[in-house]
Amino acid sequence: MNRSHLPARPPRPRRTTARAALLAGVLLAAGACGLDGAPDGGETRRTGKASGEITFRTLQLKPTYTAYVQGVVDAFEAEHPGVRVRWEDVPGGGYNEKLVADAQAGALPDVVNLNTDSFQLLADRGLLADVAALDPGAAKEYIPGAWEQFKLPGRGDSVFAYPWYVTPEILTYNQELFRASGLDPDRPPTTVEQFFDHADRIAERSGGRYAAFMADPKGRLPGDWQKMGVPILNAARDRFAFDTPEAVAWVERMKSLYAKGAMPKESLLTSDDVNQLYGSGKLVFGPGSPGFVRDIKQNAPQVYADTRVAGAVTGRLGHIGIYAQSLGIRKSTRHPDAAIAFARWVTNGPNQVEFSRNATVYPSSAQGLADPRFADRGDGRDADTVARAVGAEQLKTAALDANTPVEWTNQVGDAVVREVQKAIKGEQDAATAVRRAQEEADKLLADAARR
Repeated sequence: MNRSHLPARPPRPRRTTARAALLAGVLLAAGACGLDGAPDGGETRRTGKASGEITFRTLQLKPTYTAYVQGVVDAFEAEHPGVRVRWEDVPGGGYNEKLVADAQAGALPDVVNLNTDSFQLLADRGLLADVAALDPGAAKEYIPGAWEQFKLPGRGDSVFAYPWYVTPEILTYNQELFRASGLDPDRPPTTVEQFFDHADRIAERSGGRYAAFMADPKGRLPGDWQKMGVPILNAARDRFAFDTPEAVAWVERMKSLYAKGAMPKESLLTSDDVNQLYGSGKLVFGPGSPGFVRDIKQNAPQVYADTRVAGAVTGRLGHIGIYAQSLGIRKSTRHPDAAIAFARWVTNGPNQVEFSRNATVYPSSAQGLADPRFADRGDGRDADTVARAVGAEQLKTAALDANTPVEWTNQVGDAVVREVQKAIKGEQDAATAVRRAQEEADKLLADAARR
């Protein structure tokens, strides 16, 4: 299934790129000049009456979801005859660059769809309205983890976007390959250590016919370490702190499993062929998202029949993280009442539930997530139906301490993975790899602080 930019696997954690840092610098300069939403540009106040024309920008929803989104817009305008909504949709490529250009030109949309990177880009520069202040009753309408995601450090209870749709993490696996490996499909792993134990057994029993999981260290870190209780940063958040015996043990275990054939050799560098490998019965654990289950249902029905779903491996945390798309309100909008009313309309329970019927996404709305659709497991044998219920259950307790810290940028991830890969391939020992990884990460963090 290719559903536009909606993720088939849990979205990648927020990792600031060099380009994003450059764009942030541009916006900082824009702020100094008093451009759109800048600190000296002021924030409009609500009048109590929703009226006027507002712009609404989405990210790569046309043409797949045109009928759904246009229906939401039309219904809102019918309820609010004094408001006109001008909907625009833009491709995913260059989205942040377009936001920066619009900010410089004073042309940010009144209501704008943001992913985690673009939210950070605009919110850090004071371009988004504090919706918690403008709409005090909103917090109770959303699941806590989603609402908390759009706060900023040092800004108290201020929230700078409405949560929209979310994608949870789950565990997917081939029960027939579980049995062939001497494992009980009714007892999937719940910790990273148990996951590795399962992979060990799979490597012993598979005879090279199938692997346990994709190595993909870029995708596994720092999440695996967080689940093992490894601190990623110190308390001041100005240095990394993952150089611990637990992190070293993780690298040693990955090295051992890689040597035993528990992972496809090429997966140390890329995980691009994971759907093909799982769909052909050559991989036990698939990507952890309900969207992946839907993919397998459509494209590999024989393997789908053997696919099981369980709660994600959460380890010591006991819960998953949360990465929501959001709707930000332009700080300097001339029509705050209309913009807020529309953002609340798009993200309300019924509209989010309807969206979930069109795409493999979940509501951030507490009312939406409580819909019976998300509790229904059917007869317990259809993985797609079970995945929907399992994902919804996990979202109820999702919390930000399981999210990737913003300090773990793409550059930090790349530096850490380079050292880890060397150790997994036997080119250096695990302790050296973790030590060097932290040293490189600290240099990058210090460089970022000086910019």
